[in-house]
Amino acid sequence: MKKNALSVTREDDFAGWYQQVISEADLAEESGVRGCMVMRPWGYGIWERVQYLMDQRIKASGHENCYFPLFIPLSYFAKEAEHVDGFAKEMAVVTHHRLMKDGDGGLIVDPDAKLEEPLVVRPTSETVIGTAFARWVQSWRDLPVMINQWANVVRWEMRTRMFLRTSEFLWQEGHTVHATKEEAMVETLDILELYRSFSENVLAMPVVAGEKPENERFPGADATYSIEAMMQDGKALQAGTSHFLGQTFSKAQNIRFQDKEGEFQFAYTTSWGTSTRLIGGVIMTHGDDDGLRVPPLIAPHQVVIIPLLRDKPEDEEVLQYCKALTREIAQGRALDENIRVKLDITGAKPQTKRWSWVKKGAPLILEIGPRDVAEGKVAMLRRDALYKENGKLDNHFLTKEEFVPTIPDLLKDIQDRLHGEAKTRLDANITRGITDFAGLEKFYKENKKYPGWLEVQWCRATGDALEQIDQRLKKLKLTIRNVPQNAAPVDGPCIFTGEPAVERILIGKSY
Repeated sequence: MKKNALSVTREDDFAGWYQQVISEADLAEESGVRGCMVMRPWGYGIWERVQYLMDQRIKASGHENCYFPLFIPLSYFAKEAEHVDGFAKEMAVVTHHRLMKDGDGGLIVDPDAKLEEPLVVRPTSETVIGTAFARWVQSWRDLPVMINQWANVVRWEMRTRMFLRTSEFLWQEGHTVHATKEEAMVETLDILELYRSFSENVLAMPVVAGEKPENERFPGADATYSIEAMMQDGKALQAGTSHFLGQTFSKAQNIRFQDKEGEFQFAYTTSWGTSTRLIGGVIMTHGDDDGLRVPPLIAPHQVVIIPLLRDKPEDEEVLQYCKALTREIAQGRALDENIRVKLDITGAKPQTKRWSWVKKGAPLILEIGPRDVAEGKVAMLRRDALYKENGKLDNHFLTKEEFVPTIPDLLKDIQDRLHGEAKTRLDANITRGITDFAGLEKFYKENKKYPGWLEVQWCRATGDALEQIDQRLKKLKLTIRNVPQNAAPVDGPCIFTGEPAVERILIGKSY
């Protein structure tokens, strides 16, 4: 009987399995501050790959990187009431700038060091960046302004989970200013497509792109669009958002420009972002009961070589063979980049190292001993297809000459296969055809463990009507995810009201 590397399986305890993957794959650990994590080299290496490849796409689409302060004056938020209300309960606030010793030799806040104005630790940057835009934009000739920053943000979360919802996390946030509503909407939807393509093609994580309902909009936005990914437990993960802010922030922050006719106009703005939450999505999309499986495009090391050293005279010959092979592989290219190869010469036992890299999810793992050296061979494991049908490890024994030229095709095949598995799962777990709320309730009561999503028709309710719908769904621990861009035309009544439907929506449990 096959014995997996993890002691917790997805089937028995998905939440426990997720936490064990993070620990056993050396992705992150607790920091000592509630809701904050230490990202270990393998986890941060994955984020560096995400950042590098995302940054290329952001710059190629006409945006420039910049940086804004971590601390934002409270008065900046007060200018936009809906925005500050949306983040008020999550804001960390700095009120003093100095400590002092107490009578017992400890440290306390110095009451004489109170700031004239409290500073909010950045939860998002619309207010501080909007203030800069008001200085930068004077004429139609200054537009558009298209910037992005890579930064950390703080949102004081009550319930935290590593990568998915932490008090401090890393992200990119884009902000743009445009002369017309049409230009700003094009930008909003272009970024949505950038995120969709990135998730599908780089993370191998299929998503559904579409508009969020009114009650799920970013605070202060006229419209919010998202990409929604399905995790292996059937829950939705909002993996990226793009917001059309209209003139809300430009009017609050006086972002005006003189048009070609000499008239002053308020600009239209957008904002958009993705975060380290993407790593949580990769774990729950691709992981198995042996740990993580990393898509080759974001793997810090695509090929890992483990020399089988046993404190014997032939160890030096094995080591030199592995070093030469490492150099040879590193000269090759795969997926439009140089192949990233790691020679693991740490002191752990070979079997321990093998399973460590299995749990981390390195795409290709090679083990090389004295017999392999003598025969000019390698023993290869594919992390995406680890076992034979009989449950034994599927080692591929190849000559070096056979193996090295095939690496590009192997890595591409792993990338494609991971996406294919996830896409098949997504498509199989979106249920259609339910036409009333009673049917919705029955579906989720009968499919309690991994029910997936429902695609249903609705009337695009707003205001109080939407609030009532939202409350009905919350009782079932459900939310509206988005309006899929490519959904079929409506052909029946709203599932909630019985009125004629105007569009289709996705409903599901979520992270």
